[in-house]
Formats: sequence, C-alpha cells, structure tokens
Amino acid sequence: NANLNQPVWSALSLSRGPVSLAQGHFKGVTARISALEVHTPKEIFVVNGTQGKLTCTFDSPNTTGWLTTVSWSFQPEGTDSAVSFFHYSQGQVYIGDYPPFKDRVTWAGDLDKKDASINIENIQAVHNGTYICDVKNPPDIVVRPGQIRLHVVEIDNLLVFLVWVVVGTVTAVVLGLTLLISLVLVVLYRRKHSKRDYTGCSTSERLSPVKQAPRKCPSDTEGLVKSPPSAGSHQGPVIYAQLDHSGGHHSGKINKSESVVYADIRKD
Repeated sequence: NANLNQPVWSALSLSRGPVSLAQGHFKGVTARISALEVHTPKEIFVVNGTQGKLTCTFDSPNTTGWLTTVSWSFQPEGTDSAVSFFHYSQGQVYIGDYPPFKDRVTWAGDLDKKDASINIENIQAVHNGTYICDVKNPPDIVVRPGQIRLHVVEIDNLLVFLVWVVVGTVTAVVLGLTLLISLVLVVLYRRKHSKRDYTGCSTSERLSPVKQAPRKCPSDTEGLVKSPPSAGSHQGPVIYAQLDHSGGHHSGKINKSESVVYADIRKD
C-alpha cells in the first residue's frame, strides 16, 4: 500500500506549483466579481394584434462574451409559476415549445450595448402577465432579474383611455390657472384697500406721517364779521384760539377742532 500511495503523493507534490498558480488566478477573478443590475420598465400597454417590445438592459463592469446568456420567462395572470420560453447564448437564439410564443419571439438586443430586449409579434390577450428578464455575465452575480407587467388592450379602450388622459390634463391646467388668477386678484384687492382714509371738516384727508397744520372749516369762521366796522370806532386785534382735545401733549394726529374761542379787543 505504501508503494501504491507513493506515486500519488509524488504527483500531488509535483502539482503544488500549478495548483498554487491556479489558486492565485482564481483569487484575481474573485476580486473582480461585482453585482449585475438588470433594468426593465414596471409595466407596458400593448394594443391587441400589434408588436410589443420587452425592453431589458443591464449594467456590468465586465465585458460581455461567450459566457453571457439571456433568459426570458413568462408568468401568466393568476398563476404563481413561470415558464421559460426564450434563451440567448453565444449568438444563438433558442425558442421553447410554449405555444403562446411559438413563431412570435425575435431577438432585439445587443449584448455589446448591454441590451437584452426581445420582440413579441401579434400579441393577444393570452400574453397578459409578467415577463422576467434574467441576464448572466460571469463572474458577475445577478442581484435580481427584471420584471415587466404587460397589459394587452383593445384599440377602442386605448382611445377612450387617451381621451380621458387629455381631458384630465386640460381640466387640471384650467383649474390651476383659475386658482392662480383668483389669488392674484385677492392680493391686489387687499393692497388697494389696506390704506385707510381720514375725513376732516368737509373734505377727506389721508393720514400722513408728516404733521400738518389744522385746517379751518368755513363754518368755524362763518359769521364772525358780518359787517365792516364803523368809521368812528377803532377795532383792536382779534385773537383766535383753537383747542385740541386729543388728550396728548405731543399727539401727531390731526383731530377735528371741537370748539373755538374768539377774543375781540375793541378800543373805544
């Protein structure tokens, strides 16, 4: 037994060098492993009987090559399991035997551009469901495959949907403009009526930060001198005194005079 095992151990001893080199090589590969991210739209709407494109792109720091593969699966509505119906590898397309996709699927991607999209011809109601795009580009690790929810709609329903979208958009714009105009008018109205007017004597006087001399109303002096003085009499100076009952010694407001005292000094 010892003689039989000796060549084996000798062979292992001789192979230590290559094994070490291989381990170093794999270590270098492991250092370049990163996450591969797949991007797809959440949902698409396709008119019944037309072509639908399932867009799928991916991000990978490593270049694509012969080891890069793309797989598409379909999960019909109301089911929990998915069926693989398309595979792309080494430049070749492999179509499954699933009847809804027979002679309908074509490759529309470009791996050099990180594109894994496909086209489905003559889409019918049976194609409603979820589509799963899975891309592998070793040594990258796929975080999560992309998923697309496909809705097959009739042309009449699509037109009605588009009309409602347009009507809703126009209505929202009109309401927004109306609200904006109303807001502007309210602001202008408040600014216009924010200034208060003051009424004094017989005319309106606006309050001013600059103190003005009190005005005399015509009624205050009316009838003071109704007839000119006689030639034989001598009239002395006339003193006019206006009382301010505002209540403050340094009041800066203009108040309407309440009483006037006249002193007439005559000299016989």
